[in-house]
Amino acid sequence: MLPSGYRKAMTIEAIKSAIAALPLEERHSLASWLNELEYDDWDKQMVQDFSPGGRGMTLADKVKREIAEGKTISLLEGCDLAKTSRRQSHQ
Repeated sequence: MLPSGYRKAMTIEAIKSAIAALPLEERHSLASWLNELEYDDWDKQMVQDFSPGGRGMTLADKVKREIAEGKTISLLEGCDLAKTSRRQSHQ
């Protein structure tokens, strides 16, 4: 958490300028840290969404049911169908 009042002291433009002034190695380190921060948040949301009662469970249950009922095709078959459909629409 940022110290009280710190956020108001720096604008996004000032932060961008400070980052641009960093040596390349430090910019890479910062970029890596920001990437990890974003992925950590994304991973937490995915776990929450696909845990029992999560908002993604309805979709997961539907997909499992369709697989069990044989209503799905392989990814390769789907790609082939899409290619055929594109070719036919361009003729």
